[in-house]
Amino acid sequence: MASTLFAGAPDDIDDSVDAGDGTLARRERRRGLLFVSPWLLGLSLFFLFPLVASLAMSFTDYRLVTGEGETTTFVGLDNWRTMLGDDNVRNGLLVTAKFGLLFVPMSIFVPLGFAYLLTSERLWGRSFFRVMFYLPSMVPFVAAVIVWRFYLNSQSGWLPRLLRAAGWDGTPNFLNDRNWVLPALVFMAMWGVGNSIIIFIAALNGVPTQLYEAAKIDGASKWRLFRDVTWPMISPITFYNVIISLVGLGQYFLVPFVLLGPEGPPDGASKFYTMVFFRETFKFFKGGYGAALAWGMFVVVFAITSLLFWSAKYWVHYEYEER
Repeated sequence: MASTLFAGAPDDIDDSVDAGDGTLARRERRRGLLFVSPWLLGLSLFFLFPLVASLAMSFTDYRLVTGEGETTTFVGLDNWRTMLGDDNVRNGLLVTAKFGLLFVPMSIFVPLGFAYLLTSERLWGRSFFRVMFYLPSMVPFVAAVIVWRFYLNSQSGWLPRLLRAAGWDGTPNFLNDRNWVLPALVFMAMWGVGNSIIIFIAALNGVPTQLYEAAKIDGASKWRLFRDVTWPMISPITFYNVIISLVGLGQYFLVPFVLLGPEGPPDGASKFYTMVFFRETFKFFKGGYGAALAWGMFVVVFAITSLLFWSAKYWVHYEYEER
């Protein structure tokens, strides 16, 4: 075959060189595996093996700290049954779900709104404002949480003072009122939307201007431009941000733990599922039960993510996709 493609090529070139199962192809596959083998080794050692081990652990009474002579035994589905009947788990799921109902929509529409403003041709100093909006996402969250604790203090905090100065005398105690603690945490979460703003700015700048021009010729209003042109064109980026927000929701731990402590005051109103996992695993050393809790959250997030991927065919538009 090679001799027919290149005039004057030696006749002794083996035809199997160009075939998918030829010597050259096998050699390239071996080299490819050699190059990716460090990554495969790391994936197996630090991801797949711990994943399988934690699943196996969830069916045992494994404890992180054991006394002399104590052994780990197989308990079947006991940890999973305990998890389903645990009031703390139900409360943790409820708190996480309430937080997610506010957090996920705001993590999409707040950065999208800012990105819309920061791509406006009428905005002076757009580069400066983009840097200013992105900078907070570079601050370590632990440091930011300490600042927010003072900012939201009901007596001396800047926000309650501003609200009182604006005429709101009965300003709530944001961090100690069970009706306000979750909105306060969502408000704080908006501190780190700089990454999403940058992603949405790139998506908005990638919408072809010809589509806007054609729609304007047809008399489309600004709302119709957004609904029928902008939103479909940026829907893959929106879909990506929704998935990232959901995964982040399942791992939400650092801010409430540092700000409010492991018991989730007031009265467990901020006791997220991850804090229940931390308490059972690292305070009571129930490694087997903790593994079941971790896998329980994985199952929930995986189910919601799968549902979103299924629904994507109805609302996510890919420019070159054939439907």
